[in-house]
Amino acid sequence: MYDYCVIGGGIVGVATARRLLERHPGARVVLIEKAAGLAEHQTGHNSGVIHSGIYYEPGSLKAELCRRGAAWTKEFAAAQGIPFQVCGKLLVATDSGEYVRMLALHERSVTNGVAVELLDAAELARREPRVTGVGALFVPGTGIIDYRKVTAALAARVREDGGEIVLGAEITAIDESDASVTVSGPAGSWTARTLVVCAGLQADRMARLAGLDIDFRIVPFRGEYYRLPRARAGLVRTLIYPVPDPSLPFLGVHLSPTIDGDLTVGPNAVLGLSREGYRKGSVDLRDARDALGFPGLHRVARTHLRTGVRELRNSLFKRGYLAECRKYCPELTAADLLPQPAGIRAQAVLRDGTLVHDFLIERTPRSVHVLNAPSPAATSAVPIAEYLVDRI
Repeated sequence: MYDYCVIGGGIVGVATARRLLERHPGARVVLIEKAAGLAEHQTGHNSGVIHSGIYYEPGSLKAELCRRGAAWTKEFAAAQGIPFQVCGKLLVATDSGEYVRMLALHERSVTNGVAVELLDAAELARREPRVTGVGALFVPGTGIIDYRKVTAALAARVREDGGEIVLGAEITAIDESDASVTVSGPAGSWTARTLVVCAGLQADRMARLAGLDIDFRIVPFRGEYYRLPRARAGLVRTLIYPVPDPSLPFLGVHLSPTIDGDLTVGPNAVLGLSREGYRKGSVDLRDARDALGFPGLHRVARTHLRTGVRELRNSLFKRGYLAECRKYCPELTAADLLPQPAGIRAQAVLRDGTLVHDFLIERTPRSVHVLNAPSPAATSAVPIAEYLVDRI
């Protein structure tokens, strides 16, 4: 029997396995992942940003854990020789309405203890001559990294400390007794005293297998990216973000320098019909039925109809997508937008149509489930792991 079993080989699951071994040296820990490799889904399909915590509701788990996670990520990367860069981020207001929202974000950043600078249009133009706006917030602590490399380094520590990592093992049953939990699937079964589930896009299904009475559904939102030609990679020096809509959990289409020298544009947010299908037009009948048959999604669609139509249009027509970028970087052209792999965000939606913004964690007597861990989960992975281990 194992002491601990972790389901999920993204960065949160791997960080949790590592933290368990740190807290309990000599414990028998096994991590089980359905895919053939680690970091195959949300961890490996994002913008690679080390977030600072500016956006999040004061007092929320996101706000608290993101600040701690940003510091840990930089320290761990430096110690492990993982390339990263603290390039800073500009949140650019392009009109008076966005400027008002930007000022509200400035107040929130002060409450959250995040260092920022408030820039006028002239200072914005001086720092980023290719970017246009009526003002901006500069967040100097934001950085870029490759989270696949961070996950691989964490996994190496898990193995060094005696933990097991099992790949290619889908879990189709979870049976909990007073003394243990057994998880099983086509590849085998594993019994542990305690189970931690960090299943991302499959979080709701794992929760139902464990007998949790949940009132939400994981709805996949495709985040589609483009990449600029390498000759245009120096277009900006910092991350360039729009001022987000506070009613939505998505941050909007942004320009992101990457740690390997590229410059990406994205992501948008389009309803997906396959939780793990990254090609455009991917459809999984079970996933589509789960999403389209859920009343909460119908309520989201009615509430955010205009936004949904715009995102779909921009997905179908490159010029609409380009227009979102040209609001703050007007010299971009359609020829600049080259193909880039998409990501898929696991968004928890309640039955009443509420989009869950914060991390959501529930438990049974012998299991802990991470039910909603969207951005900035990669930045916050180790503090999330500590939070979970503290509650086991």
